[in-house]
Amino acid sequence: MSDFTYDTVLSERRGAVRIITLNRPERLNAMNRQLIDDLARAVDDANAEEACRVILLTGAGKAFCAGDDRKDHVHPESEAEARDLVEAIQRCTVALVQGEAPVVGAINGWAVGGGFEWAINCDFPIWAESARGFFPEVSLNVFVTGAVTAILPTLVGMTKAREMLFFGERYGAAELAEMGVAWRVVPDDALMAEAIAVAERLAELPPLAVRSMKRVLNMAGLPDLTRAMDLEIEATVAGFLDPETTRRVRDF
Repeated sequence: MSDFTYDTVLSERRGAVRIITLNRPERLNAMNRQLIDDLARAVDDANAEEACRVILLTGAGKAFCAGDDRKDHVHPESEAEARDLVEAIQRCTVALVQGEAPVVGAINGWAVGGGFEWAINCDFPIWAESARGFFPEVSLNVFVTGAVTAILPTLVGMTKAREMLFFGERYGAAELAEMGVAWRVVPDDALMAEAIAVAERLAELPPLAVRSMKRVLNMAGLPDLTRAMDLEIEATVAGFLDPETTRRVRDF
């Protein structure tokens, strides 16, 4: 099968490359529950597809992903609802980071909150020159997910990770490249061509060696990944249940 169908995600195979596109451009690909579930399923389906050797993840329109959709936001009313939502978000990271296929990111426009997490979850994140990213979570009295509490310090060091996560500063693509968050920065109009070229180069490599390299690098370099995600779940659930969060999210 060359194409899979989802409500909020496009998935198209180009040779051995599966291009997955977040497809809510009218909302800057902001995250609602449908997008979260569709992305996890799309990446899982791609990893299960024998012909797929590489995944390319990008966003339709003017943004990669603008974080939580404020318009469609449904605040969890119970611990069970909060846990169900956060576990769904973490499933996206499990699919991207622990799935077999390497993931090339084509990061365009804004990558905010969970969208920034998904960009960081990519193995080869290529950022457009005008793209920007930040974490607003602490200012909203919630917590990050996406295993960034393990991945980000590995990329930028603990001190810089504290700055990014506590203060929610906004960073351009060039600065993110200097930190090691962006693998490569290219002109906006060259983003997809560059991402496809990298994905196709990866697809030409022996698949067994590529999959083994991704798995072993993550296991050796991020040995506490699963524990970090479990701790993130507990912290995010607690944040959702704090009455202060409702006010801050409403006023954001």
